[in-house]
Amino acid sequence: MKNEDAISYVTINGKEQIATINLLKGITLYGEKLISRNGNEYRIWDPFRSKLAAAYIRGLEFDFSNVANILYLGASTGTTVSHLSDIIGISGRIFAVESSTRVARELISNVSSKRTNVIPIIEDARKPRNYFSIYDKMDLVYCDIAQPDQTSIAIENCKIYLKERKPILLVIKTRSIDVTMSPKDVISQEIKKLENNSFEIKQKIDLAPFDKDHAMIKAIFRAR
Repeated sequence: MKNEDAISYVTINGKEQIATINLLKGITLYGEKLISRNGNEYRIWDPFRSKLAAAYIRGLEFDFSNVANILYLGASTGTTVSHLSDIIGISGRIFAVESSTRVARELISNVSSKRTNVIPIIEDARKPRNYFSIYDKMDLVYCDIAQPDQTSIAIENCKIYLKERKPILLVIKTRSIDVTMSPKDVISQEIKKLENNSFEIKQKIDLAPFDKDHAMIKAIFRAR
């Protein structure tokens, strides 16, 4: 069952904050506030800790109603993964790829051990053929990797796992790619890589002030 309208804005002390309906009532992940409204429990979604939350606040337009399977590259300890878990509900699946075994322990302990819709994959995202847990094509690829070749990694994963005409959400960390170039030029360069590999760019979002020199790209995969 999917969480309908799982992304919401709740007012706390006169200030609107983005939140997701908690899939596991009473349980927090990273000390986030829990707020009860109209019979639902909401987890406040910190945009300084989640680039997806920052992207929504900065104008991302994305409908999760047709998203059941997500490939998440760079899952880290699972902050954003946990909110995506709220959003897609218990009928969805998040295949959460993390290369660091130390970090993956936290992902497993804090998130996947409690949320049955999160499947951890401890593997290098450069080796997508090694994801033996994946059994279906994806409705979304989400990539948040701090590597110089992060866009190329995302593209190769999409070619294998993403359904045609489905979206990628790519976080471009400009300083991880090239510190000698201006962030604007790095973003343009990475967008060109996507366009040259059959992606149609839909949105480009500057994530400041939440993340300096970061951008979120929403693009649609059109397989050749």
